Amino acid sequence: MPATNKLTPLTVSRKREPGRYADGGGLYLQVSPAKTKSWLFRFMLSGRAREMGLGPVDIVSLSEARDAARGCRKLLLAGVDPIEARRLERLKNQAATAKLITFRECAEKYIAAHEGSWRNEKHRAQWTSTLKTYAYPTIGALAVATVDTSLVIGIVEPLWSTKPETAGRVRGRIESVLDWARVREYRQGENPARWKGHLDHLLPKRSKVARVKHHPALPYPDLPRFMNELRARKGLTARALEFTILTVARTGATVGATLEEVDVKARVWTVPAERTGAKITGQDSKPKRVPLSARALAILKALPREEGNPYLFIGAKAGQPLSNMAMLELLREMRPGYVPHGFRSTFKDWCSETTNYPNEVSEAALWHVVADRVEAAYRRGDLFQKRRALMSDWAAYCGRRP
Repeated sequence: MPATNKLTPLTVSRKREPGRYADGGGLYLQVSPAKTKSWLFRFMLSGRAREMGLGPVDIVSLSEARDAARGCRKLLLAGVDPIEARRLERLKNQAATAKLITFRECAEKYIAAHEGSWRNEKHRAQWTSTLKTYAYPTIGALAVATVDTSLVIGIVEPLWSTKPETAGRVRGRIESVLDWARVREYRQGENPARWKGHLDHLLPKRSKVARVKHHPALPYPDLPRFMNELRARKGLTARALEFTILTVARTGATVGATLEEVDVKARVWTVPAERTGAKITGQDSKPKRVPLSARALAILKALPREEGNPYLFIGAKAGQPLSNMAMLELLREMRPGYVPHGFRSTFKDWCSETTNYPNEVSEAALWHVVADRVEAAYRRGDLFQKRRALMSDWAAYCGRRP
């Protein structure tokens, strides 16, 4: 081993000429043409000469440089490249720093990554507002890696009995953000916001806290009288509600319906997947075909048109569709307490109690998802011809004399 410790603090301070001055053991004082001084470690690895900077003299002292060079020599003795070892250490430190990312930062990144797939602006706004109101005050500024069960319970539990619907959404959104953070390696371990097998042992079921309120539905024996009154009413809103009932569609599907979605000759209305009211995954990712009865088709043919407006049910504002509140307001006037969505239940009750159509046919007419995955995998068709007969019978029932 060549002699070491050739330099002294005094010689280091006095060196002015550009060049390299050996201290021994591969350590050099390097003076640049600009008179700046730094430490350099030179070594051989696999027959190649390599150089590794150890820092400037004004920050790293002579003794510290010698300690660093000694550490490098130990790594070389073990067959480790000190330059690669330092690179890996820096990456590890960067990863540790990245794990200090806050819950709020993760939530904002999650929303930015997923909002394009969400169906409407209201849903995006709700994501931000619920987290801002309930989650951020408690965990927003905390490192996402430190969020634990006690913190999640502290957020959710006060809402669980008073606002169960809100509590469920907040919990689910926290769970989604934490799952995203785990996949990004910002945190490790189980998700403390997970319901099944975790929070379900700490909180009562929401069904036990507050009874689920279903949409009020008009009894099907009363439907012919209501439809008779509805047909007697003039105006676009009345026709939109009648069309919605005849097709058992959701309100959003009707108000967003456009000319290009209807094939008059085939008597089919094709609703894009994003307006069916279901999550756009798996079996819900396809458009829904709706067979149009003679009355439903007659309604569409008689609708007024507005130049440049693609919507079937045109709104008060130019180029816009009918307001999604218009049918609700009309129904409140005609039958207080009922909502348009409730007619889907009316249809289901009528179908189950008065017809011989199989359950899967009426379920397909309502665009309901097949819960059994095996059955869903084998059911490739949409029972369209059977649904055409069903919807024709439904239209006939709706048009009966009271």
